Parts: sequence; structure tokens; C-alpha cells
Amino acid sequence: MSISVSFQKEHKTQPSMIVVLAYEGDEGVSLQPVSGLEASLVSLAKRALEANVQFKGRLGDFISVVTPEGSVAARLGVLGLGKAEALSALRAEEAGGKFYAALSSLGVAGVSLYVGDKLPQPDLTLDMLAASLANGAVLRGYKFERYKAPPKEMLPELKTLEVVCTHPANAKKAYEKLSCVSQGVFQARDLVNMPPNDLYPDAYAKIIKDTLKPLGVEVEIFDEKKLQKMGAGAMLAVGQGSDRPARMVVMRWNGANKKSKDAPLAFVGKGVTFDTGGISLKPGANMDEMKMDMGGSAAVVGLFKALALRKARVDVVGVVGLVENMPSSKAYRPGDIIKAYNGKTIEVLNTDAEGRLILADALHYAKQYNPELVIDLATLTGAAARITDYYGIAMCADKTDTTALKESGERVYERLMEFPMWREFHDAIKSNVADIKNIGGAAGGNITAATFLHHFTDYPWIHLDIAGPSFMTADVDYRLKGGTGVGVRLLYDFIKHTYA
Repeated sequence: MSISVSFQKEHKTQPSMIVVLAYEGDEGVSLQPVSGLEASLVSLAKRALEANVQFKGRLGDFISVVTPEGSVAARLGVLGLGKAEALSALRAEEAGGKFYAALSSLGVAGVSLYVGDKLPQPDLTLDMLAASLANGAVLRGYKFERYKAPPKEMLPELKTLEVVCTHPANAKKAYEKLSCVSQGVFQARDLVNMPPNDLYPDAYAKIIKDTLKPLGVEVEIFDEKKLQKMGAGAMLAVGQGSDRPARMVVMRWNGANKKSKDAPLAFVGKGVTFDTGGISLKPGANMDEMKMDMGGSAAVVGLFKALALRKARVDVVGVVGLVENMPSSKAYRPGDIIKAYNGKTIEVLNTDAEGRLILADALHYAKQYNPELVIDLATLTGAAARITDYYGIAMCADKTDTTALKESGERVYERLMEFPMWREFHDAIKSNVADIKNIGGAAGGNITAATFLHHFTDYPWIHLDIAGPSFMTADVDYRLKGGTGVGVRLLYDFIKHTYA
């Protein structure tokens, strides 16, 4: 189900509900000034606020009342935006997500949302407020139902959202920019939510090609023969236990000026389409969630879709390693020593520490593009997942600056906490029988994993462990249970503000 969004100077449809906005204040709730709405409905909204003492105008607060017979809509709603001075595009998206959730229980199919005429917040325009409210509702309205039969009976769902605003053309333009990124988020969510019997390495690679190539993205698929020829021994080792062999997919978006000699950005993603842990088998409880262990690669694919839809003026390379980690007589074992693409040998102590092996080869492959910066994303460690669901963990070496990336995280609410990579953690992955080993002990597991990856990077590099926020067990604002698509908005914002 998709929501049809339009922007109008006055309402054109016959909506089920008209909605106005309100703010939280020290002296009570105040309505957003609205012209063009009949005075009787404005008076009704004020009376509803006076009668409902529980409505404080906080962000996402929502009430609705039945309108008198003969009104343009059967119901009138009031949506709270919180304190005016705290309002931002991000908080407007959060309000839009809460708004959609509130409507879901009312069975409202069509809404006219009046943004109003004056905004008591100089840092946000009415156009961006209109666009952000709509985008938040659309993000929350995402559903993954391709495997479900349509229910016989259900409440009507929001199908049309008409945003009434002063400059609809400007608001529409702002929304279309946001929508391109949201489509990238939906792509990533779809991939993470797909079942592993349908999303395995070869099928995943074909989906990437079929999705991105028509948008102008160059896509190259490396099968197991090509991977063997190039010597990607770490990636191949992880996938050898499965009957579904590994793939590596390389994506290129060449959006910069053709005369530009700037080095590209590179994004590398972990794509374990299902992770049993291999011979180091995971516990059975919640193993079904291990279909999400390709969330880093999904973020990269979603980013490329967003960049292509926006025709972003930047050159970007994407590399994703796709494997299925299965136990079998062919599987790699604890005690094996394998050789990575860069020639380093790795002692395998735990086959469930497989993501770093895939990234090792993918990161080294990215080197050939002489990238200005490489960012990898991975649902890499349980250590990171146990810390929190609310932010990703960033790590880097050689004083690579993470400031701009963390600022993007704050703008789009995909926040990052930076962890150190002190020299003591380098000692933890030293091996007696190989160059390095693939685990470093219980302490600082997310840091030793990043330290391992650093052996395969000799360029500016940032590692993002998104094991916590990539998959949620409950809905929050515009983020939904299941695959969240985390990373797409973060990286797009980072590119937009830093490079494009």
C-alpha cells in the first residue's frame, strides 16, 4: 500500500478528515494560524482543545472530533508539533509518523492536512514543514506484505494525503527530494525483510542489478569463479558451506561532472543473507532474525537507489559481499587458516565471526578505485547490538574525521557513537600461526572486529557497526518493526552536505 501525496493551496478532494496543527506552550496549547479554512471548523478545533485537557500539543499528540452535518469532512483532527522553538524538519517527520499511526486506528482513507500561514520558527520554512510531515507519514506507512493474503476485513487505511499550504509548488519540490531518499529506505527495508529462501546470494545480486541498472547505475556481479580467480579467499571460505555460492556486487554511480578528477567515495556492505553461525552454530532462539545480517549491504543498495533517483552530482562506488553462512561437510572450520584477497593469512577461531571476513576482501577490492573515503556498514557484532538499538557505532583509525558523519546522524536521527581503536586491541587479534585471527576475546568485541578490518584498509576509512538499529522489534515514530533501512538517510545526508 502506498500513500498518494499532493500539495494544494486549498483542499481539492472530499477528505474523510481535515487536520490542523497545534503547539505546546507554557500558557497552554496554541493553534497554527490557518486561512482558507471555514471559521466554524477553526472554532470547533478551539473548543475541542478546551474540552480535552489531556491534549498538550506535544509532538505527535492527536485528537479528533466529529464535525457538524454539512461540513466539508466528517471529522476534524488536531496534530501536536511540540514546542515551536524546538520544531525542525526531523521532528516534523516524527510527528508525521505518529500522525499516521493515530489515523490507522480510525479507519481514515483521505486527509487534508492544513499546514497554516505563519510559522513561529525561523529555522524551518513552511514548505519544509509540509514536506517533512508528509514524508514522515509515508515512512511510517511502509508495509511488507508481499507474502500475506489480503485480509477479508480491515479498517480503511490512509490512501490520500492532501497537504494544504501557502506555496504548494515549493512544498512539492521539497517533498520529491525527500521521497527519493525514502524510496531508497524502502528498498533497504524490503531487502532486510525478505525471507532467506528467496534472498540468497545469487538472487540478491540479480535484484540489485534489476533494480539499479535501469536507473543508470553500473552493476557488475562477481560469481564464485571470478572470486576464485581474484583470490577472494576470505569471502569464499565463509560461503563454502552453502549450496548457494558467494557473490560480490560492484555498483558505480557516476554523477559528477565528466571532467571531474575527484576521487570517488566508496561504500562497502556486509551481506550475509542468512547466518547460522556455521560450524560455530548459533542458539536456535531468535535465529530467524538472522535474515537481517545483510542490513549493511541493503543500506548500500538503498543509498545507490536514492542517489540515482536524485541524480546526485557525485561519483560513488559500492561493493557488497553476499554469502550464506551454513554448517555442512564443506563448511570452513574453527582452526582453519585462510588467505584473504590482500594476501594476509587469517586463523579462524569462530565461524560466526564471518562478517569481518567478507568485508576484508570487499574493503581491499575498493582500494583499486583510489577512493577519497571508504565507509563500511555491517551488522557486525553482538557486542554492538547489546549496547543499544538507538544508535550505530562508528570507529576509524589514522585520525579519519568522523565529525560530518556524526552531524548527519543527528540531522536524520540515525545517531552514531564513536568508539576508540586503541593499540591494546591490536594485540588482541595477533595469531601465533597466522598473520591475524578473526576474534579477539570477549572484551571490546565490536572494537576488535573493527581492528581486524583495519588490516585491510590503507586509505581514509570509517567503520559503522549497525547491528543494533538495523532491525527493530517494535514501531517507533517513522521506524517500523523489522528492517529499518538504517544507513540510507545517514549516508545520503552525509554526501549531500559534504560532497554533492
